[in-house]
Amino acid sequence: MKIENIKDIDKFFKVVDECKGKVELVTGEGDRLNLKSKLSQYVSMANIFSDGVIKELELVAYEPEDIDKLVNYMINQ
Repeated sequence: MKIENIKDIDKFFKVVDECKGKVELVTGEGDRLNLKSKLSQYVSMANIFSDGVIKELELVAYEPEDIDKLVNYMINQ
């Protein structure tokens, strides 16, 4: 799933941390980074930040309820 315009990074990571299964960031090269890992969160965000707003991410969540959480976050942010 592609998500865009994340404005509150801390809230986004809180939602990711609440997910039960894996949530991965897919890089432009196709690498998958585990976003539930704090180290991966810091490294991946440092590489794609621009003016404090993340313009677009491709995420993969494996649990249907996790997908729902992430979609709800994007709708309600």
